[in-house]
Amino acid sequence: MKIEKRANRCYVERETFETKIKLWLIDDGKGDFVGTSKIGFLDHMLKTFCRFSTLSLNLEQFEADLHVDMHHGVEDLALALGVGFRELFDYSKTKRFGHAIVPMDEALTMCSIDLSGRSLLNFQVSFETQTIGDFPVELLEEFFKSFANNARITLHIVKMFGKNSHHIAESIFKAFAIAVRSAIEKSESIQSTKGVID
Repeated sequence: MKIEKRANRCYVERETFETKIKLWLIDDGKGDFVGTSKIGFLDHMLKTFCRFSTLSLNLEQFEADLHVDMHHGVEDLALALGVGFRELFDYSKTKRFGHAIVPMDEALTMCSIDLSGRSLLNFQVSFETQTIGDFPVELLEEFFKSFANNARITLHIVKMFGKNSHHIAESIFKAFAIAVRSAIEKSESIQSTKGVID
């Protein structure tokens, strides 16, 4: 894996037998998404994340064994994003915590984040369908698991209400993005009783 950080942006390049990904994650306050994963619903969610987090993502290259299924592509893209996020932000200089409760019609989702340097995902979400279009809903948990593990954050995502799978997924990504936006705000002091965030 190749990682390169420049000021407010981080480049991540990852190549395996299953995927080839090149991306820039940029802290510019614009919230733009450029490129495509070739997975329509995932692109929709990435655009949503960028818009509401105000982080920009330039997906320069995305190749995956989509002839097998979407699993490797979704998991590895989240992995690369998580690595870029961890490199881009010094958690000891952030407000560290962020949370949001976001409605999307009948769906309501809570997301809480701790930029702790420790990886944990609590994903308490059920869906009433197995897919959104052709996108398997089980890959949403895999996406956030991969992101949390590689960004080294604690992440809780809980569905409070919801029946429509698209609405649930969109409320998840909006809540996640807004929580991220809060957590990455700069802080004058280290938000830890230990005096350090590893």
